[in-house]
Amino acid sequence: MKVEFAPLNIPLARRLQTAAVLQWVLSFLLLAQVCIGIIVILIIHNYWFLYVPYMTWLYFDWRTPEQGGRRSNWVRSWTVWRYFKDYFPIHLIKTWDLDPSHNYIFGFHPHGVLVAGAFGNFCTNYSDFEQLFPGFTAYLHVLPFWFRCPLFREYLMSSGPVSVSKKSVSHVLSKEGGGNISVIVLGGAEESLDAHPGKFTLFIRQRKGFVKIALTHGASLVPVFSFGENELFKQVNNPEGSWLRTVQERLQKIMGFALPLFHARGIFQYNFGLMPYRKPIHTVGKTTAFSL
Repeated sequence: MKVEFAPLNIPLARRLQTAAVLQWVLSFLLLAQVCIGIIVILIIHNYWFLYVPYMTWLYFDWRTPEQGGRRSNWVRSWTVWRYFKDYFPIHLIKTWDLDPSHNYIFGFHPHGVLVAGAFGNFCTNYSDFEQLFPGFTAYLHVLPFWFRCPLFREYLMSSGPVSVSKKSVSHVLSKEGGGNISVIVLGGAEESLDAHPGKFTLFIRQRKGFVKIALTHGASLVPVFSFGENELFKQVNNPEGSWLRTVQERLQKIMGFALPLFHARGIFQYNFGLMPYRKPIHTVGKTTAFSL
C-alpha cells in the first residue's frame, strides 16, 4: 500500500486544526488513565499534603456531576476549540424556534465513535448554539464512569458535560422558568459499535427512560440528527455474532462503555492512524418539538 503523505505547504490554520483535534482524541483515549496514574504516584510517594486535601474535597463534591456540573466559560472559550470545530468543520442547524420558557430533551443520533458533533456543538463556545438558541443552556449527558476518574472529572466538567444518570437529567429538566436543554445521545455505547461509514444503525427501540423523564418534568422532545458523524472513522469489521462483536458486547456490559476498534488517518499522512477524517458534520434539529 502506497502511503499518501500530507503536503509540506499546508496552511498554518489547518495544522493548528489538526493539533486541536489530536489533543482532543488523546484526551479521550489517555487523559483519564494519566490522571489516575498521577494520583497513584502521589500516594506511592506519600505526597499526602497533595492527595489528602483533594480526596477530601472529592468526597464532598462527588454528586456535582448529577447537580448541573461545574462548567467554565473560560475553558469553553479556549481558542483550541475554534480550531477543533473548523477541522471537520462542525455546523449546527436550527429548523424551528424553541420557547426558552420551557425545558427540552435533545435526542441525539447517531453516537458515532467519539461523538464529535455533540461535543463541538454543545461543549464549546464556538458553535452557533448561543445565536440559534438564545436564552438556553445545553447540558451534554455522558456516562457516569467518566466522573469517577479523579482530576479528569474536573477537566471534563469544565466543558459542560454532566452525568447521564436519572438524577442528573431530572436536575437539568426541573429548572423553573425553563431554558435548559438535556442533550442525550440515546444510542449510547451500544450504538458506537455500529458506527461505520455509509451506515446508520440506531438503537432507540429499547430507549424509553428519557421519555418517562420528559413526561415527569413536562419537557419537550426534540429529535436531533448529526449527519457525517459515522464518516469520521472506520472500524474493524464486527458484524453481529462475530467473535469480536461478542467480546465487545461483553466488555460493554462489564465496564459500561464500548471499545470500538477504530482507525482513520494519521497526523502527517492520510492512510492510517487515529485522527478522524476531515468530513463535515451537520447537526440538525427536527422541524418541531414533541410536547408530552
